[in-house]
Amino acid sequence: MASPRRSHRLPLAFILITVMIDSMGIGLIMPVMPDLIREVDGGSLAEAAVWGGILSTIFAVMQFLFAPILGSLSDQFGRRPILLISLVVMALDYLVMAVAGTIWLLVLGRMVGGITAATQSIANAYMADISTAEEKSARFGLVGAAFGIGFVLGPLIGGLLAEFGTRAPFYAAAALAAGNAIFGFLVLPETVTDATRRRFTWARANPLGAFAAVTALPGLRRLVALFFIYQVAFWVYPAIWAYFTRARFGWDATMVGLSLASFGIAIALVQGGLIRVILRYLGDRGTVIFGLTYNFFAFLALAFVTSSTLALILAPLTAFGAVVTPALQGIASRTVPADAQGELQGVMTSTMALSMILSPLIMTSVFWQFTSESAPFFLPGAPFLVSMVLMVVCAAVYLARPRQQAA
Repeated sequence: MASPRRSHRLPLAFILITVMIDSMGIGLIMPVMPDLIREVDGGSLAEAAVWGGILSTIFAVMQFLFAPILGSLSDQFGRRPILLISLVVMALDYLVMAVAGTIWLLVLGRMVGGITAATQSIANAYMADISTAEEKSARFGLVGAAFGIGFVLGPLIGGLLAEFGTRAPFYAAAALAAGNAIFGFLVLPETVTDATRRRFTWARANPLGAFAAVTALPGLRRLVALFFIYQVAFWVYPAIWAYFTRARFGWDATMVGLSLASFGIAIALVQGGLIRVILRYLGDRGTVIFGLTYNFFAFLALAFVTSSTLALILAPLTAFGAVVTPALQGIASRTVPADAQGELQGVMTSTMALSMILSPLIMTSVFWQFTSESAPFFLPGAPFLVSMVLMVVCAAVYLARPRQQAA
């Protein structure tokens, strides 16, 4: 009989590939979004940035509404069917966006895409199902590493595919999602058993009910608030990077893709390996404090960088602050019982979605304020100053927690 660790290898690979494809799908289209929006709607780069923020917000609103629902559904019906259905719908959604000729069809595509983005929350719940309490922070680090690898390959491939037109990356994303759905159908066992199955109820599945149920647990309310503020700050990278680098350095889609790829490589190295060392020496609490401090100085540097070469160097270095997310996820996962992991991850995904609702609107609006013709002065890095201030708020929230809760 195969050992549990051996039997988890292929499912673990599928989960990591699923998360990687989630980030690849975002990264594939990121380099071409400024050109695609201007292609279907016209207007200036600053106006395209505002539309980009609106599309990101629509995506996040749908993710916020549906992540707790799908997470709770996976607690009753299992992770496998919800994951596979989401991947199939995701593939079809990318095909629709590939042929979109109006901004409103892009809006529809982002609405459906936000619903299918629940794959990441269910993937995290599956990871919690197959991990011991001691393994969870490091395993969530592997999930972060998979996201980083996808963030490497996505913008890199997207930037290269942009040479064949603004639609090519969408066809590639559809093919990846469909291929992974087939792989999952072949190798993914179910982890929800009769002992851990929880009946679906709308009272707990709607976002407000799910938040109320999860944050009622000791220590989780402040932890979820911290996670939200942190994600608002960290979302500055996908929200404005393509616009920031074009305005500051005049980079094209290929250069944007290469810089994001270096950022993703660093995230993969940090969350896939380095975080284990940091956790060993600093623990969860120290790891969170280290990450917040590092991010503060990274955002400060990016706000005022004027050298294209220095920006390329800073791009991967800024990823070293990404140790915060898996450490927080590990703390949260150990706080809830086994039959509520899907619900918890739905809440965490909704929390991330709330940050994605606010952050693109805030960051792209700040970018517009400091790059438009009416700007008081030209400072495309102004959104990074907003994120820097939010790191101070995060530190205040976290350090205010009782030490016994943070341990």
